[in-house]
Amino acid sequence: MAPAEKEHINVVVIGHVDSGKSTTTGHLIYKCGGIDKRTIDKFEQEAKELGKGSFKYAWVLDKLKAERERGITIDIALWKFETPKFMVTTVAFVPISGFNGDNMIEASTNCPWYKGWEKESKVSGTHTGKTLLEAIDSIDRPERPDGKPLRLPLQDVYKIGGIGTVPVGRVETGKITPGQVITFAPAGVTTEVKSVEMHHQQLKEGKPGDNVGFNVKNVSVKEIRRGNVAGDAKNDPPMGAESFNAQVIVVNHPGQIGAGYAPVLDCHTAHIACKFAELLQKIDRRTGKSTEDNPKFIKSGDAAMVKLIPSKPMCVEPFTAYAPLGRFAVRDMRQTVAVGVIKEVTKAAAGGGKVTKSAVKAGAKK
Repeated sequence: MAPAEKEHINVVVIGHVDSGKSTTTGHLIYKCGGIDKRTIDKFEQEAKELGKGSFKYAWVLDKLKAERERGITIDIALWKFETPKFMVTTVAFVPISGFNGDNMIEASTNCPWYKGWEKESKVSGTHTGKTLLEAIDSIDRPERPDGKPLRLPLQDVYKIGGIGTVPVGRVETGKITPGQVITFAPAGVTTEVKSVEMHHQQLKEGKPGDNVGFNVKNVSVKEIRRGNVAGDAKNDPPMGAESFNAQVIVVNHPGQIGAGYAPVLDCHTAHIACKFAELLQKIDRRTGKSTEDNPKFIKSGDAAMVKLIPSKPMCVEPFTAYAPLGRFAVRDMRQTVAVGVIKEVTKAAAGGGKVTKSAVKAGAKK
């Protein structure tokens, strides 16, 4: 009898530099069987040779040579391990020793003052436990927007020998399935999904929250890129934005922002310069009501409705329709100067984009 399919949850590890994030995560992955003892022993030997013997667990995640030599984590790390109830891709919190393993899988005798944790859930009642693994396994399944049309922002696109083009990214809404005809925006490429995979395992479908790779037919790595958005070609397919109106809050700008300002916007995986074409109105942050129409400028602390025009083709959505594609950070001078939510999008005129033969065939089958 096949084991019941486990839910996937994504948990973030947050902490100060050198607080033990990678060590804790690596040790938990090891204890849950996500990596074997032989590999840990190899990491320990390599760490000792660099005079960093305590880094053996951190190196489960810190694969880059530069990270190992400097002793810091440079990139975002994703890994999979399993708890009795969930599959987990990154990790959470309880009083523990990330290096020695206290209170990770089993309750430790080294902290008799700790009586365990208890939490109330509106969904599943009261939970109690002592270990980090129990705490992770008590997490309620978040509500997933799987009934909405597919939106999957691309994090990267790989060319894999013998397989072909494999875009990767996180499913934000809807589902992605083998045989589905998808459109990439703003690239305007339509093709068929050959297969969907997560952590080197084939999936029947990728659901919201899943970080997946999927093989597409007759599409080169030059035709799609990070920041493109994949969607169902037959159900509200994504499109490029000609312009969009957004409510922004200026959080940290040394001067004044006026029409013509063109910082970089980070929206989902896109990183594109956008021009503040018009300042439509200044808004009271507490009431949301307009206090001034067509202001000449806005400054730190101000909230405003603005019209933005991307400098390159870009796919965004209203926050109320697709929240992950409708919020953004404004970056300038190596810092976040404003944050915003998109209220309204003027879509770019649909062009005659590429439609692969496999997409035409798959469309004819259904």
